[in-house]
Amino acid sequence: MKLNNRTGFRIFGWVLFLCAVGFFCVQMGYLLVHERYNVEYVDNRLFYLINSLWAMCLALSILLLLKVSKKIMITIFAVMFLFIVGNGILLVGDNKETKNITSLSSDWKHVLSMKQDVETGQTTYYRSYYGILARPKEVLPNEVAGDVSVEWLANDVATFTYEATDDSVQQFIATYGDRGDGGSYYYVGAQIQGQWQAENVQIVSNTEGIPIKENGETELFPWENIEQFGTLAISLKGNNGVWSIALNENFEIHADPSKPTDGNITLYKASLQNSEPILLDPKTNR
Repeated sequence: MKLNNRTGFRIFGWVLFLCAVGFFCVQMGYLLVHERYNVEYVDNRLFYLINSLWAMCLALSILLLLKVSKKIMITIFAVMFLFIVGNGILLVGDNKETKNITSLSSDWKHVLSMKQDVETGQTTYYRSYYGILARPKEVLPNEVAGDVSVEWLANDVATFTYEATDDSVQQFIATYGDRGDGGSYYYVGAQIQGQWQAENVQIVSNTEGIPIKENGETELFPWENIEQFGTLAISLKGNNGVWSIALNENFEIHADPSKPTDGNITLYKASLQNSEPILLDPKTNR
């Protein structure tokens, strides 16, 4: 049985109306948790985008579901247009105060959310919850003054590289997972003890620290210059730059140090230019 055009328009109108109700509920829920639990959208621009989508869906659903005169139709479109323009103006004003740096993992499960105060340069890392919501977790120790770069080393490990006010290149690593059973803490440096290699690159984790040999040149990173992020990655700070090492998804944690390492690790040199992550294979471990 074929539907006539009028019936099809009414169905589409009800779909748009339900979408409008959904967007309205999302915004009301957000305003409630924002005030009570200090929760924000992972990107501030989402608030104005959802407002605009709500206005569009509501206006179009009214036009499709109700018989209105041409004058009322023009009025509805005018109000919708002014509402969307107003949200656009508010969005521009918000962007002048807060710079949003947002990146989605390749499997769409995690969101890196950084928000920078444009006036002070202070940048805060937000931990995402339920996809689009986030809470402030940590303020970066150095103020961001220049370019930034985001690189995902695994689906649950993201590096945030930025230029600080002293012209140095700094790195922050966000982690969202675990390679163990999730119930115990472990040290990445101890888990990667041994030798790892790739073409023109070799690293060793030993009692002195982690030396990185690249194109025949070696730099030792003592343990006091190595910072761990979560249970998935470490950052190595030296005279010739900052490196990060992340445990790949296939890496298996062993409580018994005598067991050989299973899996790979990824090495990445912090850079604001084109720097590619390097996949390393175990050579002689434990």
